Amino acid sequence: MKRILVTGGAGFIGSHLTQLLLAAGHHVRVVDDESTGRSSNLDAVRDHPHLEYRRASIADPALVRDVLADVDEVYHLAAAVGVALIARHPIQTIERNIYPTELLLAELCRRHRAGGAVKLFLASTSEVYGKNPKPRWSEDDDLVFGPTVRARWSYGASKAIDEFLALAYWREFELPIVVARFFNVVGPRQTGAYGMVLPRFVEAAVAGRPLIVHDDGQQVRCFAHVLDVVDAVVRLMDTPDALGNVINVGSDRPVSIRELAEMVIALSGSSSAIQLQSYTEAYDADFEDVRRRVPDLSKLKRLIDYQPRYTLEDIIQQVISAVRGTAD
Repeated sequence: MKRILVTGGAGFIGSHLTQLLLAAGHHVRVVDDESTGRSSNLDAVRDHPHLEYRRASIADPALVRDVLADVDEVYHLAAAVGVALIARHPIQTIERNIYPTELLLAELCRRHRAGGAVKLFLASTSEVYGKNPKPRWSEDDDLVFGPTVRARWSYGASKAIDEFLALAYWREFELPIVVARFFNVVGPRQTGAYGMVLPRFVEAAVAGRPLIVHDDGQQVRCFAHVLDVVDAVVRLMDTPDALGNVINVGSDRPVSIRELAEMVIALSGSSSAIQLQSYTEAYDADFEDVRRRVPDLSKLKRLIDYQPRYTLEDIIQQVISAVRGTAD
């Protein structure tokens, strides 16, 4: 049995990861301030004898020292999430992404130098690629951010700083670290409250409301099931060759946002219409988006022979069922 810390463990991805780790027989300590996560995401395992839950901020130095005192591994998922939140609160985005990561790394390094090696998983994001024009992004590609006057790029830039910090600790102190860039992780329990597109579409379709598609709907994305993603994350942490690496994690099946809306309407049997909305109406006049976001998964497949179990159709059906179950 490993003793594992999951920051952001009451969030969408974090809660699924927590359940997977508990099912594998580990003791899991979750720290979440519930700013975007919800303790109800852990209802299925709330009474598990190996789950320890703390509602607290991982930005507290004393708490960080305490929760790291006896753990073997750390999965750091706590971060600002969602385009809508980022557009409204750029200061919060930057602070919540960088400062806790710095605290964790410094404390882990102190323990590492004293002979207590603890492996760290850092959750990063496809947003770090910015608006790189390549049709498919690989881990060594340049990061191409927009201007600082557009707050939208603060999220990707702050997560890139997280990556630079983590990799610096790997190079200078051999702190064992795995960095994964997530590409549009979706599935049951994800909320549309912060702009996530699939739950937002499904909630609208089930309620019979129009599906709001931003701009012209021709933006291209790839959607991966959360269970495929957390399985890949755990396997990467058990793969020595993944240490000190940045790895794309997600799906590489491209779909336009309009096509996604049409799939949701068809699979839900909804009579909802599709309604276009400008970015200015949705966010602000300075908002800028990425037209295409598709990962190269060669490294992931080489390291762990990654084969996703869920198709996009499977994912949409599961989210529809989850939303209908909540509505009932």
